[in-house]
Amino acid sequence: VDGYPGFERLTDRGYIMLAACWAHARRKFYEVHEATASPIAAEALKHIAELYAIEATIRGQPAQARQATRRIKSLPLVQAIKIWLEAQLKRIPPKGGLADAIRYALTRWEALCRFLDDGRIELDNNTVERAIRPIALGRKNHLFAGSDGGAIRWAVVASLMATAKLNDVEPFAYLKDVLERLPTQAASKIEELLPHRWKPLAAAR
Repeated sequence: VDGYPGFERLTDRGYIMLAACWAHARRKFYEVHEATASPIAAEALKHIAELYAIEATIRGQPAQARQATRRIKSLPLVQAIKIWLEAQLKRIPPKGGLADAIRYALTRWEALCRFLDDGRIELDNNTVERAIRPIALGRKNHLFAGSDGGAIRWAVVASLMATAKLNDVEPFAYLKDVLERLPTQAASKIEELLPHRWKPLAAAR
């Protein structure tokens, strides 16, 4: 997740833990570097890039293998980054974009480190943000769904389309096929039409 305060409420009951997004932490330093050419911001970007370089070598591997590599390679780097950020914060003015960027990372450090303990967790939430971008771009149109029921149906369709894309299924072909098959699809086999299990009719026979 990013730094949106509303996410914190999800942890109130104690069974949800947040994993913070390194891309959002990086963005803070990138904006400072673009505006001021700060060498400290540039160094922070370099350190974060090293983390991403490690991730590139384990992308697509099983969670256990990813976690093992992270404990060996990423953990020492993350520990060094924290020490370095704390040292830099003492050297710079307390007010300003650079200090804000460092504090943004340090105040979320436990959540930023969550990926080290679970190989299923990604370094950032870029995949999710790409998936919801069409929804965000169309949010003004979605206000005119006609009714609460219409909005719920639109949310279901949007979720199906996003899931289809995540599973490399062409959305239009999927939806057309499913709508044609629904009237004759046995209720006990309805889950076969979900995007992650769907096969074109010819392949399903």
